[in-house]
Amino acid sequence: MPVSNTESQISGVIPIEQILCDDAEDTRLLREMAFKANHYISRFAWCRSIREAYFGDGYGRIVAVFLFRIEPSRPEVDEWLWVVVGDLPSAYLVTDECKTPSQTLERYIDAISEWVRLAKKGRWSDDVIPVNAPPTPESARMLESRLAVLKEKIVPAFRLNEVVRA
Repeated sequence: MPVSNTESQISGVIPIEQILCDDAEDTRLLREMAFKANHYISRFAWCRSIREAYFGDGYGRIVAVFLFRIEPSRPEVDEWLWVVVGDLPSAYLVTDECKTPSQTLERYIDAISEWVRLAKKGRWSDDVIPVNAPPTPESARMLESRLAVLKEKIVPAFRLNEVVRA
């Protein structure tokens, strides 16, 4: 389903209300993750409200990608934002470089990998996505192993799902 926005066409998403998987448990888990993503983006002061919410793709308890159209409280804030949630740090990403759920997940992996790179040295920066963990080599290794699974298994599955849905 293409979603119109002022910058480009986003594809590979459906309204959150339409989340329905082959398995009732996965449907329940993904709907819980949608609630988590909604709560995550709503807590920022620059998000006045959520106008629209879409599901991109996901695997219950592991990772899910959502697209939100918000009413920003400030003019410099993007109206359309991707949100990634799961058994890893939640994050939001702008739609400039991410047009599909798989592209969003790839960009997320790249961004979190930057935190991992710094944490391996015991460092952090305000210029990377914040992670709610101490920037230690141990935290970096744990997160790095999760990112490897996303990159090797989940991103290809997201890409395949986008082809099947197109």
